[in-house]
Amino acid sequence: MNYDLFNGDADGICALLQLRKDEPLDATLITGVKRDINLMSRVDALPGDSLTVLDVSMDKNKADLTNALTGGASVFYVDHHFAGDIPEHESLTAIINEAPDVCTAVLINGYLSGRHLDWAVTGAFGDNLKDTALTLASGLDISARDLSSLQALGTYINYNGYGPAIADLHFDPKDLYLRLYAADSPLDFVYNSPDFEKLSTGYREDMAQAEALQPLHNTATSAVFILPDDAWARRVSGVYSNDLAIENPERAHAVLTLKDNGNYLISVRAPMINKSGAAELCMQFPTGGGRAGAAGINDLPKSSLQSFIDAFEQAYHV
Repeated sequence: MNYDLFNGDADGICALLQLRKDEPLDATLITGVKRDINLMSRVDALPGDSLTVLDVSMDKNKADLTNALTGGASVFYVDHHFAGDIPEHESLTAIINEAPDVCTAVLINGYLSGRHLDWAVTGAFGDNLKDTALTLASGLDISARDLSSLQALGTYINYNGYGPAIADLHFDPKDLYLRLYAADSPLDFVYNSPDFEKLSTGYREDMAQAEALQPLHNTATSAVFILPDDAWARRVSGVYSNDLAIENPERAHAVLTLKDNGNYLISVRAPMINKSGAAELCMQFPTGGGRAGAAGINDLPKSSLQSFIDAFEQAYHV
């Protein structure tokens, strides 16, 4: 069997869209909310199976990756998060690049020699890599309005992936991928699909509530915001973090969303002028991980809140 495993955010979805637009394949789709990254644990790989894994940390899937390879499956793995030691195996093809200005959609764009560049640009915008997206977009013959539409689409796809459960989202990421795949292009989806308007309306309404928040902790170099235990807050946590980073490029940001169990889901963004330290910070805590410029913690105990704030301030204190 063929399996396509992909993160349910803009980067994972746009990476797979490029691949399957270029190389159509009948595959079982495995994805989830953005923080659902242990995707390989959901595959009982058999000899001869083929797995494509996109935009989830190899380090977090290492044991299941090893099991799949030793069990006779072949794996094509592309990602930009912390990978740890990459296994050496004849059935593993790995494209890993942890540079802060790279995302999985960009890596797939390179692999495909730019044959679906519009989706790569959309994915880069969605992963908050505006400069990278604009550099790539120089290869597209489109208007400023259309370029702005690609940025909006990437942002909305990314926004849709946040939340601890599928029920919090406007679309199941698997369903959204299929709806996007059915479009001729990203711009076709923007201008002709009612699904785009649903994402746009939801984004605007949720962001309006987020913009009224005041920081719990605020210095010249770091700020911490807490979102309530509401569906809108769970949906907006990641894109709100991105907006804060863009608006205050010299400051690091942490957006904490209160969970049903009383703990916190955390999104961290390093300063835009120095995209470093986010993964190292979050990996100090259980369930933490990510990449240098953007990382998170899936379940921070409430009792560890002050410890996190202290570590966060220390990491970005100048």
